[in-house]
Amino acid sequence: VQLQASGGGLVRAGGSLRLSCAASARTFIYYLMGWFRQAPGEEREFVAGISRNGGSADYTDSVKGRFTISRDNARNMVYLQMNSLKPEDTAVYYCAVTTQWGTRSRNDVAYWGQGTLVTVSS
Repeated sequence: VQLQASGGGLVRAGGSLRLSCAASARTFIYYLMGWFRQAPGEEREFVAGISRNGGSADYTDSVKGRFTISRDNARNMVYLQMNSLKPEDTAVYYCAVTTQWGTRSRNDVAYWGQGTLVTVSS
């Protein structure tokens, strides 16, 4: 499975960005998808996850109410809408195929995308 993330950029605090991730898998609907991020000098951390049919989503506490994960199985796409961005959201964002619903562990990631940089200025 190949994952291609895009949509990162520079935005001021309070602004919005929408990240996209295109997946190459023919059986995309069978994959649990998620977004992780890695800030400079920090470990990669879970941000959001979405179930196979898109009916359920999970978020880390720091982004709840601001970020929304979604997917379009017809287009093999997963998205992360990020609103009310804060400087602490600055990181490289990675989309991923996860192997277990509800996991927040990097060890449960089967495939990683290449990452897209989000920079939030104050």
